[in-house]
Amino acid sequence: MARIFITGSSDGLGQIVARSLIAQGHEVTLHARNTQRAQDAQAGAPGAKGVLIADLSSIAQTKALATQANNTGRFDVVMHNAALGPNSNPGKSEDGISSVFAVNSLAPYILTCLMERPDRLVYVSSGLHNGGDDTLQDVTWTSRKFAAMQAYNDSKLHDILLSNAVARHWKNVVCNACNPGWVKTKLGGFGAPGEAQHGARTLVHVADPKQDIGSGRYWNEMQPTKTHPGADDTGKQEEFLKICEKLSGVKFPEN
Repeated sequence: MARIFITGSSDGLGQIVARSLIAQGHEVTLHARNTQRAQDAQAGAPGAKGVLIADLSSIAQTKALATQANNTGRFDVVMHNAALGPNSNPGKSEDGISSVFAVNSLAPYILTCLMERPDRLVYVSSGLHNGGDDTLQDVTWTSRKFAAMQAYNDSKLHDILLSNAVARHWKNVVCNACNPGWVKTKLGGFGAPGEAQHGARTLVHVADPKQDIGSGRYWNEMQPTKTHPGADDTGKQEEFLKICEKLSGVKFPEN
C-alpha cells in the first residue's frame, strides 16, 4: 500500500483516479478548493483517508497546503492534477497574476519544492501543450491581453518543463508528465470525444508504484511519447524554475 496525494480531486479525472487507486488498496488523500468541494470529494470517494483544503490560485494557501500535507506524513506518490481549463477567464489571483498560471503552473512548483520528497511525482498535462509558448515571456499575463486557450496551452507546457526539470535534478524520484486526452469532464467539456474513465487509465498507470515506467517521460494512451521540443530544452527548464522561484519566493531544492 502506498500513501498518495492528488490535487484537484473533488471531481473529474482526479476523483476517478482517486477511486481507482483506493480500489487497488492504496491510502489516498484528496484535495479540494474549499469546504463545500471537500465534502463533495469525500462523498465521491468515501474510501479516501481525508481531504486537504486550499485554493491553489493563492501562493499563501498553496504554501500552507504543503505544510498541511507534510504534517500528515510523507506521501509515496504525489499527483499534480488541479487545473483551470481553457473555457474560462478567472481573472487575476489575489497575488495579481493570472489565476490559470497560478493554479496550473506555479502551484505544482511550490508544492514540489515544499512537500517532503515522494518516491513518485506525476504532473497532469495535456496534448494542448504542443500549442504552448516556450519563450516564457510574460507567463503571468500581466502585460499582454489575456487569451484563455493560449494561457491553458502555455500552462500545460510549463507542467512538462517542471516535470522534466525535476526528473533531471532528483534522480531518486520517478517523475513523469501525462496526457489524459480530451475527455468528458467539467474542464474538458461534456462534448469531448473521449470518456473520462479512459483518460484516467494513463494517470493511474503512471501513478501506480508497482509500474516500472522510468522517469522524465511524457505519457499518452499508456505509452511514453514525444513532446513539444521546448520541453526537453534544459535551458528553458531552468528558466522556468527561476521564474517560479522569483514569483513565489521558494527556491528549488536541486539535490
